[in-house]
Amino acid sequence: MPKNKNLIATTMAMTLTAPAAANADEINFQFYGSARVHAESVRPDDTSVLDAYTGIRDAYSRIGFKADYALGGTMELFGQLELPLDLANKAVQDPWDQDQDIRVAQIGLRGDFGSVSYGQMWMPYYNAIAYPVDMFSSYYSGFATYTAFRRGDTVAYYSPGFRGFYFGAGWSDSNGADGDDRIQVTGSYTYGRTTVSVGMDDLGGEFNSRIYGISMLRTMGNLYIGAKYEVHDSRITSGYGADGDRAVNLYGGYTAGKNTFKLMLANVENYGENIVHLGVDHQLLPRMKLFAEYYYEEDTAALTEKRGGLAETAWTAGGGQVLAAGARFDF
Repeated sequence: MPKNKNLIATTMAMTLTAPAAANADEINFQFYGSARVHAESVRPDDTSVLDAYTGIRDAYSRIGFKADYALGGTMELFGQLELPLDLANKAVQDPWDQDQDIRVAQIGLRGDFGSVSYGQMWMPYYNAIAYPVDMFSSYYSGFATYTAFRRGDTVAYYSPGFRGFYFGAGWSDSNGADGDDRIQVTGSYTYGRTTVSVGMDDLGGEFNSRIYGISMLRTMGNLYIGAKYEVHDSRITSGYGADGDRAVNLYGGYTAGKNTFKLMLANVENYGENIVHLGVDHQLLPRMKLFAEYYYEEDTAALTEKRGGLAETAWTAGGGQVLAAGARFDF
């Protein structure tokens, strides 16, 4: 049985059959989904490498369920299964990593001790460091970071809060560099409406690669500000992951009525370089949002062939710009 199917089977078994002796009303299910599609006009700087085009692209649609079961006291068993839907390509796959047919498949326990989970999930370092500036609605959200979003064969722990302090840790089997295990550690402190986080993403490998990061988020009424700084520590001397390479992001969002206006400025060395991302979201209905965005990167990190993903990225196109407009429906 393929690895991903093993993960699905384990999640289903733990969330559904473990409490089989209990009454059905003791198991809480939440089914959910999100359809996200936009039209785009892509203009690479070097059209001899990649022609300019217009087309339709999926913006990380998904469908899934969450389940939890009370074991007694404050302890709870939980599970989640979430599949990607690439609507533009009419496939069950992530629109960026098109070899992936699972977004999340995890099982775990939570209680006064915090939470511990196993499977494929959002990684602790991403949650603490990259998420505060990953706020856009299109396919081009989230590229201005060095870390991975989700990985399988991962064990993650999140602590309860202690006087505003929170801690997270993750171990991911063979998901580092050169097949090494990946280790992540994070710490956060929340004071009022401000949260500051630090983290380490240890990839190991031949070049002993690590990423260190610090982030900040703050809400002030209708204004949200997020910032991130990452730096590579490695024995790599040039190219992606080179020692000392930095990613610096500043994001601001302001909500006025049904509209949210967004701006991110970033510099990500060896992965996009100078980046400008502008956007506006309009909450048309409680479950439906319209959005329009402008994305510019000085060097290629996100631009691909039409409806392509990671494997079709136009690395030598010298960057470019995108105009996108679409809709998101949550259910």
